[in-house]
Amino acid sequence: MPHEILPTPAGDEFAAAFIRSGLPVVQPATARTAGEGPHDCIVFQNGLLIDGTGAPMWGPVTIVVQKGMITSLTKSHHAPPPREGARVIECHGQVLTPGFIDCHAHIGAPFHAANGTMPHADYVYALWLAHGVTTIREAGCFNGLTWTKDQQAAAAAGRIAAPRIHPYAAFPATNDYVNILHTPDAARDWVARARDNGAEGVKFFGAPPHVMQAALAECRRLGLRSCCHHSQLAVGRMNARDTAQWGLTSTEHFYGIPEALLERNTVQDFPVDYNYSDEYRRFSTAGTTFDQAARPGSPKWEAALDAFIAAGHTFVPTFNVYDTNRDLMRMRGADWHAVYTDPNLWRYFQPQRGGHGAYWHRWSTRDEVAWRNAFRDWMTFVNAFKARGGRVCVGSDSGFMFQLYGFGYVRELELLLEAGFTPLETIRAATAQGAELLGIDADVGTLEVGKRGDILVHDHNPMEDFKLLYGTGALRLADHTEDAGFVRGLKLVIKDGIIYDTDALLADIARQVRARRAQA
Repeated sequence: MPHEILPTPAGDEFAAAFIRSGLPVVQPATARTAGEGPHDCIVFQNGLLIDGTGAPMWGPVTIVVQKGMITSLTKSHHAPPPREGARVIECHGQVLTPGFIDCHAHIGAPFHAANGTMPHADYVYALWLAHGVTTIREAGCFNGLTWTKDQQAAAAAGRIAAPRIHPYAAFPATNDYVNILHTPDAARDWVARARDNGAEGVKFFGAPPHVMQAALAECRRLGLRSCCHHSQLAVGRMNARDTAQWGLTSTEHFYGIPEALLERNTVQDFPVDYNYSDEYRRFSTAGTTFDQAARPGSPKWEAALDAFIAAGHTFVPTFNVYDTNRDLMRMRGADWHAVYTDPNLWRYFQPQRGGHGAYWHRWSTRDEVAWRNAFRDWMTFVNAFKARGGRVCVGSDSGFMFQLYGFGYVRELELLLEAGFTPLETIRAATAQGAELLGIDADVGTLEVGKRGDILVHDHNPMEDFKLLYGTGALRLADHTEDAGFVRGLKLVIKDGIIYDTDALLADIARQVRARRAQA
């Protein structure tokens, strides 16, 4: 056992390993340079309301937020005049929604040192806020639990411009990263120490089954939630159905789902020369897993859906981060890269041997076709799970594979529509159901009296076209002038009594990117 890692506080092992390897670290946000307020009282007048519960839009309504909490929500013609000193926002013709929740987020990525310094945390937070993300689940704390807890406290106090942060600690029992837990007792002890250090949940990649079961049991005993990226190095011994039945809260991405549907084999039939450490082979082969699985509607398919429903499981698909696999040229040429993508992040996205998710040196038409086929089955499964009453939440996993923070989140909304969700179901997945997954639904996720006033003000109904949520907007033709221009829908983001203007946030991000390019 590598004892030199053991003194590291529980939840900081991955960060310690990256630092020892010489990988760049994320510089934390230290001061708030954006946002108006906090205001003691904000009144939103005459807006149309999508409250996040799944109810249809209604209004006009007037919402009163005092000290960050909703104290009144009424039809506008029943609302009393705003009290003296209140900050009044006239919302006639605009739509109000809850702030969005990103259930799979990372404040930075494990950069390869050759790519240079990682983008500053301020840059990442501003991109999220500019796209309406007011809460994130930090799914693994690559920067370390201690670092993330400090940022969580600063965000909660309004000292930095950032979403509300809920940190999960990465379980250090992965063969290819950090592997220091080998017994059930060690697993239980680590989970307890991570909880004591401030973790709200545990992110797994896999572990020996008896170790994983012990850790999940301890999570349940201590009231911690859990999520898992079922690593291909571990999924041969436990697929997503197994871990759901052991008490895992949510499955991330798609790994472990097709393995729960295998009929002809007991493990995926990998090419005999397959090497998981070759990122190209890892991702190109992952696109073929559903080809070996049971077909939609078959007895095995239906039994798996029943088992996940019975377990009370949740899926966080993060379709968007794999979307590049279906059309590399489209994602590499996305509208936003020219203005908003940090130059070192852009460098990290390029083909390279050492960077996670930078496997584009051999990507082919056959690979894209395989992934398009995989998406059909994957989306069919997720939509069927949702239709049976299962919870599906929105997560982006941005910072990899040409997916930029904030922009990737909006793309996820579009992909849920492609999977078969209605616009209203998609909004609910991004708000109320995300809050339920994180266990914070008494506080956020819907716009109701007694909850936090995390509110988005839209110039356009977002359900009519999610493309208008992109920071770039979407290209539209103005019929009266015959001119084409970009139209953007999200105007204001309110969190903890602070009003963020998305125009100002985006302008500041563009300035940061220009400055970084000048330095480079």
